[in-house]
Order: sequence, then C-alpha cells, then structure tokens
Amino acid sequence: MPLRFRYPIFVLLLAVAPVAHAQQQGLHPFYQPPGGVDGSIPRAERVGAVGGFRPVSLVQDARSPEEQERDRRRSAAFAEPVSANRDRRSTREEPAAESRAEVPSEPALTLDRSAGGGPTVSGSRAVIRRGIAYAPAAAPENVKRAIWALNRIVGRPYKWGGGHGSFQDSGYDCSGTVSYALHHAGFLASPIPSSDFAHFGDRGRGRWITVYARRGHVFAVIAGLRLDTTDFRLGGDVGPRWHLDGRDTGGFEARHISGA
Repeated sequence: MPLRFRYPIFVLLLAVAPVAHAQQQGLHPFYQPPGGVDGSIPRAERVGAVGGFRPVSLVQDARSPEEQERDRRRSAAFAEPVSANRDRRSTREEPAAESRAEVPSEPALTLDRSAGGGPTVSGSRAVIRRGIAYAPAAAPENVKRAIWALNRIVGRPYKWGGGHGSFQDSGYDCSGTVSYALHHAGFLASPIPSSDFAHFGDRGRGRWITVYARRGHVFAVIAGLRLDTTDFRLGGDVGPRWHLDGRDTGGFEARHISGA
C-alpha cells in the first residue's frame, strides 16, 4: 500500500482505540479521565446498563485508616442520640405564647325581668347591641332605669323642641333627650333647655352620668356611652342615639349629680 494511504489509516486507528476501550469498560465513549489511564486518579463511577457516568471526587483522602476511624467516632460522639421509643407527641411544635393565652370572654348579656327591667351586661360599662344599650350590672338602679328608658326613644328622629312640652314625644332635640334621661334617673322633674344645663348639678364629671353643656347644644355620657343627637358619621342632627365614639368637649361645661 502506498505510504500516502497508510498515514491517515494510522491516525484513524489512534482515534478509535480509546473509544472502543471505554465502551468495553462500561464508560461513556467520550469520557477522558483527567489523570490518564494509569489508575492513579479515580475514574468515573460506572452506572451499569444505562451506560452513563457520575463524576466522583478527585481529591484523595490523605488520612490513614486509623485516623479516619478516629474522626468517625469523634463525630458520632457529638451527634444527638435519637431514641427508638421517642414519644411522637414530643415532635409536635409548641403553640405560640399568644395562642396559649386565655382569650377574654365576651361580657355576659342578661335580661332583668323585674318591673321596669331591661337588658343588662356584666361589669361596669354599658355596651351596644343593634343600637340598644345594655346597662352594666354594677350600675345603680336609677342609672339602669335611665338607660332602659332611653332605649325606648333611641332611633326617633330629631325634632326641634321635641321632648320639652312632654317627656313623651314623636321626636327629640338635644336638651329634650338629656332631660328625658335625667328624668328617668330621678334627677329632673321637667325638661330644661341646653343653656340651663351649664348650671345643672355640680361641676365636673360624674361616676355614671356626665352632662356636657354649652350654649346651643348638650349631650351626656352614661356608663361609658355617649348619648347624643349629633352623628358625626352621617353629619348633622339625627335624633337620640347611643354612640361608642366620643366627641371634642372643648367649650362644654361638664356637670354631674352628686352620687351619680
């Protein structure tokens, strides 16, 4: 065979030989170990019938077998032992402190069925349910009667001069509403205008009933609830209503009856 044909054939054999050797060893045909073929550096792990390969670490462990065993025992000594009979309940997470804390219960709502009685709530502060006030159980009887009586007119419309000719009316203005409350608490015999409330009773706030008066308007706070004909959400005068929110008392004179 001429020499010019022998050289390409020789080069082709050099290229095919490593591929055939790799296939016989169960390695990927195009995998070339970085350390040659002398076995000094670990080759790829054989994966079996799938014919693939998985690289392994090329860093050799320089420790002796005795040192490896010593380090293995030392690591095991620091490992936390897990009992085979460990109670499964101990693996549950503890609830947060907030969830374990006792949630305050709602105040108990009852109905006083005595003569002239009405809805009552435990404690010393009135509450509102569907527009109706529940009198606190700790309040004096006359304060409870005032709250229960006011529930009968709450919701009626604002009427200028309403509640002045008679405590019973189809509508009420501010002074007529407060006069109605004080009448049923036993403190007022007949209605009075808002300007007269500025001199009513004693100065300062009361334990259960406080009247706030100025020229042109008056409202009261009874057992923590505001009794007013003005609704700031709707705007303007709407008639007698119970309110949870307060209002600015600047310019008002705070008055109360001794013992209330």
